[in-house]
Amino acid sequence: MSSPERNALFQPLQVGHKTLKNRIVFGAHTANMSVDGLPAKQHLGYYLERAIGGAAMIVVEPMPVHKAAVLTRGNFRHEDDSVIEPFQVITEACKAHGTVMIQQLYHVGQHADADNAFHAGWSPSGLASYHDSDGSHAMSEAEIEETIVAFVAAAKRCQAAGFDGIELFSNYHALIEQFWSPWSNKREDKWGGSLENRMRFSTRLCEDIRAACGADFIIGLAISHTPLGEFEMQQNELLNIIRLHDEQQHMDYVTCGTGGYLDFGRLMPTFVYGEKLGVDLANAVKQVVNNAVVTCESHVRTPENADYVVASGEADLVSIVRGQIADPHLASKTQQQREEDIRGCISCNQMCWGRRSRDYWISCLINPSVGREHEWGGDRFITTTNTKNILVIGGGPAGLECARVAAEKGHNVTLCEAMPELGGQFHLAGLAPRRGQILELLQWYQVQLDKLGVTVNYNTFMDVEDIQAFGADEVVLATGSMPDGTGRQRWLGAEETLPGLDHKVVSVEEVMRRELRLSNGAPVIVLDEGGNWRGVGTALHLAEQGHPVTIVTPDPYVGMELTRTSADSKLRSQLKQSGARFLTESVITQWHGHGATITSMLDGSNEEVQAEALVLATTNMAFNELELALQELGMACHTIGDCVAPRQAPYAFYEGRKLGLAL
Repeated sequence: MSSPERNALFQPLQVGHKTLKNRIVFGAHTANMSVDGLPAKQHLGYYLERAIGGAAMIVVEPMPVHKAAVLTRGNFRHEDDSVIEPFQVITEACKAHGTVMIQQLYHVGQHADADNAFHAGWSPSGLASYHDSDGSHAMSEAEIEETIVAFVAAAKRCQAAGFDGIELFSNYHALIEQFWSPWSNKREDKWGGSLENRMRFSTRLCEDIRAACGADFIIGLAISHTPLGEFEMQQNELLNIIRLHDEQQHMDYVTCGTGGYLDFGRLMPTFVYGEKLGVDLANAVKQVVNNAVVTCESHVRTPENADYVVASGEADLVSIVRGQIADPHLASKTQQQREEDIRGCISCNQMCWGRRSRDYWISCLINPSVGREHEWGGDRFITTTNTKNILVIGGGPAGLECARVAAEKGHNVTLCEAMPELGGQFHLAGLAPRRGQILELLQWYQVQLDKLGVTVNYNTFMDVEDIQAFGADEVVLATGSMPDGTGRQRWLGAEETLPGLDHKVVSVEEVMRRELRLSNGAPVIVLDEGGNWRGVGTALHLAEQGHPVTIVTPDPYVGMELTRTSADSKLRSQLKQSGARFLTESVITQWHGHGATITSMLDGSNEEVQAEALVLATTNMAFNELELALQELGMACHTIGDCVAPRQAPYAFYEGRKLGLAL
């Protein structure tokens, strides 16, 4: 059955001197893939795959315009013409597919990163950074002029490199917004004070770039708004600035997002937030502009959401970034009415923002080809000339991806799963609050395996005799991992088991399988050693069921591993609102059957906490018994995922894809 027609999404639109073939934008974000400050094969493969996939406009990741603007290790060279030629390779390749190419130019002002820049941040008034604990340098008028010249020179390089225009990074309280806001602009000269003065910097940028690059060069503004206090610039003030810029026809489009340094969670919103967050600002901007077109970004995610935003007139364009990271062919599949074939983003941020925040090049939890397009060819597979019968045992992430890719290559694949549904522990994660997107992904796998002719046997536990009888050419073990069962804690290295383990102690897997029976309102302790969704999500699940939850963690704060995804703060807030209690930098030294002794790692003090059950979110153990049995018989097999070593889901998907390609 074909998907609905998304007519609104596939109407052409004039932006400046260019006509976009549809309304889907692959918006700006830092991929962090440069080699010695230059774009290379990895960048080319990454952007080209999205151009092949049908994106109408690609906004290439931010280019720092000045030595005071460097933010990440992977930034492109600033103030250096050597970037022009390698960018020409990217723009020419992408434009051959009808994609309009833009590059974002940025300067974060007071929020600079000295670790990378080794240069003071320059800002209107020398205020503190929200990126780290450093202060910034209040710009002199000469330094403001120097920065404007740097922006213009960067725009000219973009034009020489074949870009159709540039986008000015005016969002997230970066330098341009720092000039706009009275909170961060305390100047008393012509660059501060009145609205006209506070707009002087952005006005000069737009007018000087237009003069340098001509009318046939697109200028965009990226803005965001999520006020947290009266001190911040309010939406009506921001709208007035955009209205005045639009009256002067300073920009051809405005991109509207959410969040910023003071509200980091909404900057790249995870599953803990609702969808279409950028609609409110985009719709408000639509009411005040007469010349610029308006792009809505921030958790639009799906073609259905995107089509609604455009059809309702709330925005002219939609920026789907993580959705097109997860599936670079989202646009073309939507146009072909093949939405059931779109691998949907699960809003986890683990490998896109999660890797970028640690200064690595970005990838994707559910699509390990991301960042490897130049090596693996994206999702376009070469059919094998040596068809094999492949047996995959285990239907978790590793097994699912291996089976799918092997079948895409033309192999005959049988997948055996011991449970009545696919997904393994990933399926259990999808049962936690707000994680339904995981279940949607597993449904996508079911659809794909069916289309590819993969035989899926549920409730099928395979032993050595079964494998021998099957007679496969290649055997793949993806049998996953199991809870440790000992209560062993990493920070109590001398203790092999938790004292009192035989009294109502369960794993998070047992909780999510609904095997734990509790009295109404019974208190529960969750020992969370991982600081990730496995423990915190289970705690939230229990709290929302009305159980008072105490979270014990050796980390300095709850959900520490989730910091890299920017989901942690919102989750802690939800837990607190549900009545959860946090005991940090602590371990459990005794379980009594009706409560636990909690010991502080800081001073050794003990606290007795009453609870009906103890839930363990400790490191699992590989379930590799089948591998060992096959080795004893001298039978060859491949192992992937948690049965190799228990890890987070990205590595299971990666190993499944890698092996599937190699078979």
